[in-house]
Amino acid sequence: SSEVLEAIENVVQGVFQSLAQKKAPVLTLANRTDWRNIEFKDSVGLQMIPGSTTKRIRSDCPQSARRFALMLKILSMIYKMVQSNTYATKRDIYYSDTLLFGSQSAVDQIINDISCMLKIPRRSLHVLSTTKGFVAGNLCYTEEDGTKVNCTCSATAVTVPSNIQGIKNLTSHAKFILIVEKDATFQRLLDDDFFSKVSPCIMITGRGVPDLNTRLLVRKLWDSFQIPIFTLMDADPHGVEIMCVYKYGSVSMSFEAHHLTVPSVKWLGLLPSDLERLNICRDALIPFTKQDENKLASILKRPYIASQPLWKKELEIMATSKLKAEIQALTSLSSDFLSRVYLPNKLQFGGWL
Repeated sequence: SSEVLEAIENVVQGVFQSLAQKKAPVLTLANRTDWRNIEFKDSVGLQMIPGSTTKRIRSDCPQSARRFALMLKILSMIYKMVQSNTYATKRDIYYSDTLLFGSQSAVDQIINDISCMLKIPRRSLHVLSTTKGFVAGNLCYTEEDGTKVNCTCSATAVTVPSNIQGIKNLTSHAKFILIVEKDATFQRLLDDDFFSKVSPCIMITGRGVPDLNTRLLVRKLWDSFQIPIFTLMDADPHGVEIMCVYKYGSVSMSFEAHHLTVPSVKWLGLLPSDLERLNICRDALIPFTKQDENKLASILKRPYIASQPLWKKELEIMATSKLKAEIQALTSLSSDFLSRVYLPNKLQFGGWL
């Protein structure tokens, strides 16, 4: 915490020095959205390069003066929380003055900017993000306050903890981890008791694009157990994008890649090649939109696709057919095809990439 306080004090001191010299204060941070600042490493994923291009948030420029003021406001709130050892969610910060902040997304962006500027992970700033992910299956752990959590015996999923750093005593007999893109598919597998039928496993869903806590949990489970991690996504560009976030990280959070990415993640399904192999009827497939085409073209250009020739092949099948499918398309074969046939066969015969 002393490191965090010192980092904030240095920023404020810089502001005072500028004012003393009758100069307009400026905050400088690495540009988090510029691909030129990113390098791809197989072992880490997308990470920010040292000496990245920076952006300057000026106090004397109409376009950025408000952002400058909001950054100082949130820095002061973080300073007080670290000093008093209290925590707040991003939501709490927004609701402390909705008129001032204007929107939740403005608060989220500023907190990520501050984390990047100070080079300090967000959870060390005492800011928690609201969790939306679920976990179920063969896993027990103790939360920071001493609460023991057993995901095995629960018929419903457990919410991903909001302080992943604080969980300890993780135990599991799971043979693998299954990341499921969508909540509906996750609930279906839960109803079918999938995680105990095939072999003990841990199931996780970020319910779409994963939040920070879900990604931190996947990473923590990988560090703790070193067991295979598979993803079950829709066969569409959006599903591929989500899988890449778990595996390689995102451009905007590349400054924290070492804590968030799990490059060993494997693509289990739904593969575009499965649609033909299983003879899924065309009525269950959905034609591409212009947005899908653009998203797929952008993914194909990314540096990590060059290191995954088998993935590239699947994406090219999708690009040629201009058709996508949700995991639910498998119910056109039978209502429990996913848990009874598709997943057990894939896991038994190594049908992942």
